[in-house]
Amino acid sequence: MSHQKLSDFIDQIQGQGRYTFKFEDLTSDRSHIATQAALRRLKQRHRIVSPHRGFFVVVRPEYRSLGSPPANWFIDELMAHLKQPYYVALLSAAALHGAAHQQPMIFQVMTDRPTRSIDLGSINISFHMTQDIENFPTKKMQTETGYIKVATPETTAFDLVKYTAASGHLNNVATVLTELEEKLDADQLVKTAPLYATPDVQRLGFILENFSNNKALVAPLLEYYQKLRRRPVLLSPKMPSKEKSPDKNWCVVPNETIETDL
Repeated sequence: MSHQKLSDFIDQIQGQGRYTFKFEDLTSDRSHIATQAALRRLKQRHRIVSPHRGFFVVVRPEYRSLGSPPANWFIDELMAHLKQPYYVALLSAAALHGAAHQQPMIFQVMTDRPTRSIDLGSINISFHMTQDIENFPTKKMQTETGYIKVATPETTAFDLVKYTAASGHLNNVATVLTELEEKLDADQLVKTAPLYATPDVQRLGFILENFSNNKALVAPLLEYYQKLRRRPVLLSPKMPSKEKSPDKNWCVVPNETIETDL
């Protein structure tokens, strides 16, 4: 495919509201020299970007200085290309649910296997891994280019506690949970809890109890937890215990002081 034909093809798919394409959409011959040369020229002009071999994203003029359109424009198609299940997770999911006190600098995605991060200029995508990813509650959210799969507020809340380092550590987790609490449903928290380890339930319950203004949100989760085997856990596993005693409800040892930004 010549440079002009490739440019015409990109104009055509943009007219259809599409912003991604694959190499095989252009030619059945994967070594077609003319097509590869045309793709290289469009990359150099920042008209397209390739987050993965054989997969391309069209870059509209207003995003060329960033290096790529927003990740949520193409993440669904990219993960289909990779043949991996996914959902938008952690701080990125929280922001999509309205907890955007601090906009995340990295677009965070959960999948089921180790996956290298992707850097496209100012657009960065990081991947985190969980088993049985299809079991976690998600919801479809509309973007400018289609739909993406996003963790529910309840899944997001548990993930923030489980992946504390990726969530900006405890102070930021508590801040985001405080913003997210109006989207959390008490019954859905209990239904989601069995998908997580008991220490994740304890830490989330402890943070919500201490920072949530909605005490009715926490009560069903506490009732669920009290039926489990109760063992003390450190609020911050990587910090010393400081010889503190666990709290009476969640059996969490408060070995780190949490301060929110709100």
